[in-house]
Amino acid sequence: MSLHGSLGRRRFLALVRKEVFQILRDPSSILIAFVLPFILIFLFGFAVSLDAKRTRIGLVVESPTPLTRDLAASFQGSRYFEVTQGYDRRSFEDDLVAGRMKGIVVIPATFAADQATKARPALQVIVDGSDPNTANFVQNYAKGVVETWSRISASDAKAAAPAITIEQRYWFNPQLESRNFLVPGSIVIVMTLVGTLLTSLVVAREWERGTMEAMMATPVTALELLVGKVLPYFFLGLISMTLCVLLAVFAFGVPFRGSVLALYMISAIFLLPALGQGLVISAVTKNQFLASQLALISAFLPSFMLSGFLFEIDSMPRLIQAITTIVAARYVIPSLQTVFLAGDIWPMFLQNIAITLGIGVVFFALALVNTRKRIG
Repeated sequence: MSLHGSLGRRRFLALVRKEVFQILRDPSSILIAFVLPFILIFLFGFAVSLDAKRTRIGLVVESPTPLTRDLAASFQGSRYFEVTQGYDRRSFEDDLVAGRMKGIVVIPATFAADQATKARPALQVIVDGSDPNTANFVQNYAKGVVETWSRISASDAKAAAPAITIEQRYWFNPQLESRNFLVPGSIVIVMTLVGTLLTSLVVAREWERGTMEAMMATPVTALELLVGKVLPYFFLGLISMTLCVLLAVFAFGVPFRGSVLALYMISAIFLLPALGQGLVISAVTKNQFLASQLALISAFLPSFMLSGFLFEIDSMPRLIQAITTIVAARYVIPSLQTVFLAGDIWPMFLQNIAITLGIGVVFFALALVNTRKRIG
């Protein structure tokens, strides 16, 4: 090995060692890398749920008959509703207005008579439209309860079987637990915080203190400086991701059907644009406060709002859909959810990995150009 190569390797190892010591001595790094991910995972695992279970509704039975009591019992037995029964709609209106109930289902007095004469009986479902998602859930679940009751009643009456029977099957997430796709998605949010926020803060602090200029005065090259800076945070991000995966599987019971190889490959590639973006932010701002704000605005919020994590991208305006194409988390979240719930689907993984890698190359190129200018 040449003397120049040996010196370059020693410089690089010294840079990496310096960053490792800086991480170990910095409480904020430990907080962002380990404590904050635990908080986020527990929030998405326990507190945040998109499942509308035990939604409070009022059930009005205007004319109690054996038929309407049987239908009311179906609502009472539904796992989706917490039912309070009454005989007058006006007794529940105040609860609906105050938000204590999300809907009122009215079984009219003519229901039994319409059923007996083969007329099409109708139920009235009144929902709180201030929460559109819950309103849709109440309407759809109420419709499902009535349809199930109708099939059972027709079968008991030995009526003619319907011409078409629909059998529903849910692949990959049979229980329809929102936790099973929220928790894998939140792991990407955690890696965004560790990669972008932590890197931008630490490097911006060195710009503030003048230690970055001191390192630039040494024979270290721009590439050695950048790689030496991000390599410890790269492994820190993988460690944080591993802890989150262990929590997801063993604490929250999220199924893991894919391979460890796919998990680490997808995660490692995603950390490249996250770390590169942190380097670019720190070089632009050179201030910890500005770096943290810019990291939250340009990395955390897009990953949270524009990645398909909580909101469907196809339902967004066309302009916003176009913006989501440069958000790396958009390609990583569905990949991680697939690893957990469906298994290894490599054609999908490789396409998303290639796009994510391209975004990472762009960020590192911008950081490298900016650093070379300052060294030169």
